[in-house]
Amino acid sequence: MPESPEVDALAGILQIRLVGREVREVDLEEFRALKTRNRPLTELVGRTVTGVRRFGKHVSLDTSEPGRSGPSLLIGFGRAGWAFWVEEDAEEQAPVIARIRFGGAEGDDGEELALTDAGDWLSLSLTVTDDPTNEPSVTKLGPDPLSDDFTREAFEGITGKRRKQLKALLQEQESLAGIGNAYSDEILHAARLSPTMHAADLDEDERGRLYAAIREILRGAFAGRRDVPLERQKAEKVAAMRVHGRTGEPCPVCGDEVRDVPGSKGGAQYCATCQTGGVPL
Repeated sequence: MPESPEVDALAGILQIRLVGREVREVDLEEFRALKTRNRPLTELVGRTVTGVRRFGKHVSLDTSEPGRSGPSLLIGFGRAGWAFWVEEDAEEQAPVIARIRFGGAEGDDGEELALTDAGDWLSLSLTVTDDPTNEPSVTKLGPDPLSDDFTREAFEGITGKRRKQLKALLQEQESLAGIGNAYSDEILHAARLSPTMHAADLDEDERGRLYAAIREILRGAFAGRRDVPLERQKAEKVAAMRVHGRTGEPCPVCGDEVRDVPGSKGGAQYCATCQTGGVPL
Protein backbone atom coordinates (compact mmCIF):
# COMPACT_ATOMS: atom_id res chain seq x y z
CA MET A 1 0.00 0.00 0.00
CA PRO A 2 2.50 2.73 0.97
CA GLU A 3 4.31 4.76 -1.66
CA SER A 4 6.18 8.02 -1.20
CA PRO A 5 3.06 10.26 -0.83
CA GLU A 6 1.70 8.14 2.03
CA VAL A 7 5.10 7.70 3.66
CA ASP A 8 5.73 11.44 3.42
CA ALA A 9 2.42 12.10 5.16
CA LEU A 10 3.36 9.56 7.83
CA ALA A 11 6.74 11.25 8.37
CA GLY A 12 5.02 14.60 8.82
CA ILE A 13 2.60 13.19 11.38
CA LEU A 14 5.40 11.46 13.29
CA GLN A 15 7.43 14.68 13.28
CA ILE A 16 4.58 16.56 14.94
CA ARG A 17 3.62 13.89 17.48
CA LEU A 18 6.94 12.31 18.44
CA VAL A 19 9.72 14.91 18.41
CA GLY A 20 10.69 15.65 22.01
CA ARG A 21 9.22 12.41 23.34
CA GLU A 22 11.30 9.71 24.98
CA VAL A 23 11.29 6.10 23.78
CA ARG A 24 10.02 4.24 26.83
CA GLU A 25 9.54 0.71 25.57
CA VAL A 26 9.97 -1.42 22.46
CA ASP A 27 8.44 -4.78 21.68
CA LEU A 28 9.59 -6.73 18.62
CA GLU A 29 7.03 -9.38 17.73
CA GLU A 30 8.52 -10.58 14.43
CA PHE A 31 12.30 -10.96 14.75
CA ARG A 32 12.82 -11.45 11.01
CA ALA A 33 12.06 -7.76 10.50
CA LEU A 34 15.15 -6.64 12.43
CA LYS A 35 18.10 -6.37 10.04
CA THR A 36 20.69 -5.47 12.70
CA ARG A 37 20.75 -8.43 15.08
CA ASN A 38 23.85 -7.01 16.82
CA ARG A 39 21.96 -3.76 17.46
CA PRO A 40 18.59 -4.49 19.10
CA LEU A 41 15.66 -2.10 19.25
CA THR A 42 16.33 -1.70 22.98
CA GLU A 43 19.19 0.66 22.04
CA LEU A 44 16.47 3.24 21.47
CA VAL A 45 15.01 3.02 24.98
CA GLY A 46 15.70 6.13 27.02
CA ARG A 47 16.53 8.21 23.94
CA THR A 48 14.59 11.29 22.87
CA VAL A 49 13.21 11.61 19.34
CA THR A 50 14.88 14.61 17.68
CA GLY A 51 13.61 14.36 14.13
CA VAL A 52 11.94 12.31 11.40
CA ARG A 53 13.31 11.96 7.87
CA ARG A 54 11.96 10.24 4.75
CA PHE A 55 14.03 8.39 2.16
CA GLY A 56 11.77 7.03 -0.59
CA LYS A 57 9.51 4.54 1.19
CA HIS A 58 11.67 4.58 4.33
CA VAL A 59 11.33 6.69 7.47
CA SER A 60 14.10 7.39 9.94
CA LEU A 61 13.31 8.15 13.59
CA ASP A 62 16.37 10.04 14.85
CA THR A 63 17.16 10.15 18.57
CA SER A 64 19.57 11.66 21.06
CA GLU A 65 20.61 11.29 24.68
CA PRO A 66 22.04 13.97 26.99
CA GLY A 67 25.24 15.33 25.49
CA ARG A 68 25.26 13.41 22.20
CA SER A 69 23.19 12.11 19.35
CA GLY A 70 21.80 8.62 19.55
CA PRO A 71 20.98 5.93 17.01
CA SER A 72 18.26 6.17 14.41
CA LEU A 73 15.59 3.60 13.63
CA LEU A 74 15.29 3.20 9.87
CA ILE A 75 11.89 1.74 8.96
CA GLY A 76 11.43 0.32 5.47
CA PHE A 77 7.75 -0.21 4.63
CA GLY A 78 8.24 -2.41 1.58
CA ARG A 79 5.08 -3.51 -0.21
CA ALA A 80 2.67 -3.88 2.69
CA GLY A 81 4.12 -2.28 5.81
CA TRP A 82 2.39 0.53 7.64
CA ALA A 83 1.99 2.17 11.04
CA PHE A 84 -0.88 3.21 13.27
CA TRP A 85 -1.43 4.65 16.73
CA VAL A 86 -2.48 2.08 19.30
CA GLU A 87 -5.59 3.09 21.20
CA GLU A 88 -7.16 1.10 24.00
CA ASP A 89 -10.25 0.30 21.94
CA ALA A 90 -8.59 0.11 18.52
CA GLU A 91 -8.74 -3.05 16.45
CA GLU A 92 -5.44 -4.23 15.00
CA GLN A 93 -5.44 -3.51 11.28
CA ALA A 94 -2.78 -6.04 10.24
CA PRO A 95 -0.23 -8.35 11.89
CA VAL A 96 1.87 -6.24 14.26
CA ILE A 97 5.62 -6.51 13.70
CA ALA A 98 6.78 -4.16 16.46
CA ARG A 99 5.41 -1.73 19.02
CA ILE A 100 7.15 1.40 20.27
CA ARG A 101 5.88 3.35 23.28
CA PHE A 102 6.83 6.98 23.65
CA GLY A 103 6.62 8.98 26.86
CA GLY A 104 4.44 12.04 27.20
CA ALA A 105 4.38 15.27 29.11
CA GLU A 106 2.87 15.56 32.58
CA GLY A 107 -0.71 14.34 32.46
CA ASP A 108 -0.11 12.78 29.03
CA ASP A 109 0.02 9.01 28.69
CA GLY A 110 2.24 9.32 25.60
CA GLU A 111 1.91 7.49 22.32
CA GLU A 112 2.21 3.88 21.21
CA LEU A 113 3.07 3.25 17.58
CA ALA A 114 2.44 -0.15 16.01
CA LEU A 115 4.36 -1.16 12.88
CA THR A 116 2.45 -3.66 10.78
CA ASP A 117 2.74 -5.74 7.62
CA ALA A 118 -0.32 -6.96 5.73
CA GLY A 119 1.52 -8.81 2.98
CA ASP A 120 1.74 -12.50 2.22
CA TRP A 121 5.47 -12.24 2.90
CA LEU A 122 7.25 -9.93 5.32
CA SER A 123 8.47 -6.73 3.67
CA LEU A 124 8.71 -4.31 6.59
CA SER A 125 12.29 -3.89 7.81
CA LEU A 126 13.83 -2.32 10.91
CA THR A 127 17.44 -1.15 11.11
CA VAL A 128 19.15 0.46 14.10
CA THR A 129 21.92 2.65 12.71
CA ASP A 130 24.12 5.63 13.49
CA ASP A 131 23.64 7.03 9.99
CA PRO A 132 20.63 6.02 7.87
CA THR A 133 22.14 7.66 4.78
CA ASN A 134 24.90 5.01 4.80
CA GLU A 135 22.53 2.05 4.86
CA PRO A 136 22.36 0.05 1.58
CA SER A 137 18.57 0.34 1.43
CA VAL A 138 18.97 4.13 1.28
CA THR A 139 22.20 4.52 -0.70
CA LYS A 140 20.79 2.46 -3.59
CA LEU A 141 17.75 4.74 -4.03
CA GLY A 142 17.36 6.81 -7.15
CA PRO A 143 16.28 10.47 -6.98
CA ASP A 144 13.03 11.44 -5.34
CA PRO A 145 10.75 12.47 -8.24
CA LEU A 146 9.73 15.72 -6.52
CA SER A 147 13.22 16.71 -5.41
CA ASP A 148 15.42 19.29 -7.12
CA ASP A 149 17.69 16.40 -8.17
CA PHE A 150 15.03 15.00 -10.48
CA THR A 151 15.73 17.28 -13.42
CA ARG A 152 14.80 16.57 -17.02
CA GLU A 153 18.47 15.72 -17.60
CA ALA A 154 18.40 13.23 -14.73
CA PHE A 155 15.21 11.73 -16.14
CA GLU A 156 16.83 11.29 -19.55
CA GLY A 157 19.68 9.45 -17.88
CA ILE A 158 17.24 7.11 -16.12
CA THR A 159 15.23 6.24 -19.21
CA GLY A 160 17.99 6.51 -21.82
CA LYS A 161 18.19 3.48 -24.07
CA ARG A 162 17.01 0.98 -21.48
CA ARG A 163 15.16 -2.05 -22.80
CA LYS A 164 12.86 -2.16 -19.79
CA GLN A 165 9.09 -1.85 -19.72
CA LEU A 166 7.85 1.47 -18.37
CA LYS A 167 5.69 -0.10 -15.67
CA ALA A 168 8.68 -1.96 -14.25
CA LEU A 169 11.05 0.98 -14.64
CA LEU A 170 8.82 3.34 -12.67
CA GLN A 171 8.74 0.85 -9.78
CA GLU A 172 12.50 0.28 -9.79
CA GLN A 173 13.64 1.99 -6.60
CA GLU A 174 17.22 2.27 -7.85
CA SER A 175 15.91 4.47 -10.68
CA LEU A 176 13.19 6.48 -8.94
CA ALA A 177 12.58 6.44 -5.19
CA GLY A 178 9.12 5.89 -3.80
CA ILE A 179 6.92 4.98 -6.78
CA GLY A 180 5.08 1.68 -6.51
CA ASN A 181 2.37 -0.28 -8.25
CA ALA A 182 -0.55 2.14 -7.88
CA TYR A 183 1.10 5.42 -8.82
CA SER A 184 2.94 3.84 -11.73
CA ASP A 185 -0.48 2.95 -13.23
CA GLU A 186 -1.72 6.48 -12.64
CA ILE A 187 1.40 8.08 -14.11
CA LEU A 188 1.29 5.99 -17.28
CA HIS A 189 -2.40 6.72 -17.74
CA ALA A 190 -1.79 10.46 -17.38
CA ALA A 191 1.13 10.24 -19.83
CA ARG A 192 -0.98 8.19 -22.30
CA LEU A 193 1.68 5.48 -22.50
CA SER A 194 1.45 1.70 -22.53
CA PRO A 195 2.76 -0.04 -19.39
CA THR A 196 4.55 -2.59 -21.60
CA MET A 197 6.34 -0.07 -23.81
CA HIS A 198 10.12 -0.04 -23.46
CA ALA A 199 11.83 3.13 -22.24
CA ALA A 200 14.25 2.97 -25.17
CA ASP A 201 11.34 3.28 -27.63
CA LEU A 202 10.07 6.60 -26.28
CA ASP A 203 10.27 9.53 -28.65
CA GLU A 204 10.90 13.12 -27.52
CA ASP A 205 7.22 13.95 -27.04
CA GLU A 206 6.54 10.75 -25.10
CA ARG A 207 9.51 11.33 -22.81
CA GLY A 208 8.24 14.83 -22.11
CA ARG A 209 4.76 13.53 -21.29
CA LEU A 210 6.15 10.88 -18.96
CA TYR A 211 8.39 13.31 -17.09
CA ALA A 212 5.51 15.77 -16.67
CA ALA A 213 3.10 13.02 -15.56
CA ILE A 214 5.49 11.76 -12.88
CA ARG A 215 5.71 15.24 -11.37
CA GLU A 216 1.99 16.01 -11.78
CA ILE A 217 0.62 12.78 -10.33
CA LEU A 218 2.97 12.70 -7.37
CA ARG A 219 2.60 16.39 -6.60
CA GLY A 220 -1.17 15.93 -6.43
CA ALA A 221 -0.82 12.78 -4.32
CA PHE A 222 1.54 14.45 -1.84
CA ALA A 223 -0.97 17.27 -1.40
CA GLY A 224 -3.90 14.86 -1.17
CA ARG A 225 -2.37 12.61 1.49
CA ARG A 226 -0.99 15.42 3.66
CA ASP A 227 -2.55 15.57 7.15
CA VAL A 228 -4.81 12.57 6.48
CA PRO A 229 -4.96 10.36 9.63
CA LEU A 230 -2.88 7.18 9.39
CA GLU A 231 -5.93 4.91 9.50
CA ARG A 232 -7.48 6.79 6.56
CA GLN A 233 -4.45 6.89 4.27
CA LYS A 234 -5.24 3.71 2.35
CA ALA A 235 -8.90 4.61 1.80
CA GLU A 236 -8.03 8.12 0.62
CA LYS A 237 -5.43 6.75 -1.76
CA VAL A 238 -7.83 4.18 -3.23
CA ALA A 239 -10.53 6.81 -3.69
CA ALA A 240 -8.17 9.06 -5.65
CA MET A 241 -7.16 6.42 -8.21
CA ARG A 242 -8.38 6.92 -11.79
CA VAL A 243 -7.41 3.53 -13.29
CA HIS A 244 -5.51 1.57 -10.65
CA GLY A 245 -7.86 -0.91 -9.00
CA ARG A 246 -10.71 0.14 -11.33
CA THR A 247 -10.98 -2.98 -13.48
CA GLY A 248 -14.24 -2.99 -15.45
CA GLU A 249 -15.08 0.61 -14.62
CA PRO A 250 -15.21 3.37 -17.26
CA CYS A 251 -12.06 5.40 -17.80
CA PRO A 252 -12.71 8.90 -16.39
CA VAL A 253 -11.05 10.43 -19.48
CA CYS A 254 -12.53 8.55 -22.44
CA GLY A 255 -15.16 6.21 -21.01
CA ASP A 256 -13.53 3.02 -22.28
CA GLU A 257 -13.41 0.04 -19.94
CA VAL A 258 -10.41 -0.09 -17.61
CA ARG A 259 -8.55 -3.38 -18.14
CA ASP A 260 -6.04 -5.45 -16.20
CA VAL A 261 -2.48 -5.50 -17.48
CA PRO A 262 -1.91 -9.06 -18.77
CA GLY A 263 0.13 -11.14 -16.36
CA SER A 264 -0.48 -8.80 -13.42
CA LYS A 265 -3.15 -11.08 -11.89
CA GLY A 266 -5.42 -8.07 -11.47
CA GLY A 267 -2.75 -6.03 -9.74
CA ALA A 268 -2.22 -3.41 -12.46
CA GLN A 269 -4.62 -1.58 -14.76
CA TYR A 270 -4.67 0.58 -17.89
CA CYS A 271 -7.02 2.09 -20.49
CA ALA A 272 -6.59 0.80 -24.03
CA THR A 273 -8.07 3.89 -25.69
CA CYS A 274 -5.89 6.32 -23.74
CA GLN A 275 -2.71 4.25 -23.63
CA THR A 276 -2.45 1.63 -26.37
CA GLY A 277 -4.19 3.19 -29.38
CA GLY A 278 -7.47 1.41 -28.64
CA VAL A 279 -5.91 -2.04 -29.00
CA PRO A 280 -6.05 -4.11 -25.77
CA LEU A 281 -2.77 -5.64 -24.65
